[in-house]
Amino acid sequence: MAPSSLIVVPVTTAAVVGLLAVTSLPQPEQDRHASPAASVPAIVARTVEIDDPGALLSLLPGSLSPELVSTWVRRGEGLVGWGRATEFHAGGAGRFAEAQAWWKSVVERAVVRDDLSLPGTGPVAFGSISFSAESPSGAVLVVPEVLVGHKGSRWWLTTIGVDSHLPGTLIPSATLPPEPPEDVAFADGALSGAQWSAVVARAVERISAGEMDKVVLARDLEVDAGSAIDPRWLLHRLAERYDNTWVFAVDGLVGATPEMLVKLEKGLVTSRVLAGTIRRTGDDGRDLALAASLARSSKDLEEHEYAVRSVAEALAPHCSSINVPESPFVLHLSNVMHLATDVAGVLTDHSTSLALAASLHPSAAVCGTPTRVADAAIRELEQMDRGRYAGPVGWMDAAGDGEWGIALRCGVFDNVDPSRMRLFAGCGIVAGSDPDSELAESDAKFVPMRDALTAS
Repeated sequence: MAPSSLIVVPVTTAAVVGLLAVTSLPQPEQDRHASPAASVPAIVARTVEIDDPGALLSLLPGSLSPELVSTWVRRGEGLVGWGRATEFHAGGAGRFAEAQAWWKSVVERAVVRDDLSLPGTGPVAFGSISFSAESPSGAVLVVPEVLVGHKGSRWWLTTIGVDSHLPGTLIPSATLPPEPPEDVAFADGALSGAQWSAVVARAVERISAGEMDKVVLARDLEVDAGSAIDPRWLLHRLAERYDNTWVFAVDGLVGATPEMLVKLEKGLVTSRVLAGTIRRTGDDGRDLALAASLARSSKDLEEHEYAVRSVAEALAPHCSSINVPESPFVLHLSNVMHLATDVAGVLTDHSTSLALAASLHPSAAVCGTPTRVADAAIRELEQMDRGRYAGPVGWMDAAGDGEWGIALRCGVFDNVDPSRMRLFAGCGIVAGSDPDSELAESDAKFVPMRDALTAS
């Protein structure tokens, strides 16, 4: 791959350009298991409006290791960042609260110049939280050195440094598109397909016995490539093929989620609930018939109702005027169709987007009902650590506004070897679930990442 070139992106506020002198930004060394009480950095952040520099994902520099890439993009809009001004890690049941407290302290100490004052301008933390409190993956917040945002007709550049040191205004632009990985091979993870189907059958028996109403069971695949996997390649492929999803990258976790756990913008709270899935055939007429059958399926409607109810109940203490549509709509993605419901409310307390995500996690869409019983069944039956799969992933700004999806249709890079990844997919299991059908559904949910890794 040719080396990245550097282009100067023109800014609309010339006076600010002089303030953004090019400096070398020291990379803080932080133990991934450091105590949450570790010192809070004093950051300086400056946001300026810029002219259209091109597609967001095309701005990511080449030769970045996966953990240095941060993105949240849907239909060309969103945020991309690279480098690390600072970061935070926490584990256990208090991981949400500790991450929130750290970010609050960072914002309170920050020196900020923001010419736009829009959601996503000023200092921004990208975050990813483990599904389980017991997972060693825990919670991570990453504050990039450089961030470019786009919404509507507005573009902005934010540079962030520590102790008054700022990176400059030079934005890398790859001269060539990212290259696909070579010789990609897939292997079973914790369970083979047959073993996982047997686990689904056991779950159905327990549901039929009245132990629980629903449980979401996931499986994993191991990926081994003959060369390092460029995260930019995956992001480009996912954005091209799944433009109705949020394409994300946070600390080596990469994917395209169709499910918005919660969005908070200027007091308006929204959440998109997905539960109930059917695979597309590629034939428009056949797919329309399948969509109609999905909308009438008692099994899928039951699964969806549990998920919607769990979201509405979790948001109720924080919101007024919650709107829950009477029936779901069918969301068409390129490989599957989902039953979907958009829940909305008006914030009545001072919760941040991350605090709302904590209230919603784990929803019935990724755990089950009742939550505690389903969570215990997951730990017993799945026989693997989900890590940050099915946990909240997204971003939050200094005002607490932000967007947090559920980390679905995703994979995580190996911490040491960038040619290796783990992919995840899961299905909601209820009394009417058929193990073979659920296995086929999980295979369909692997398709976005498998295609991104192998298609030319």
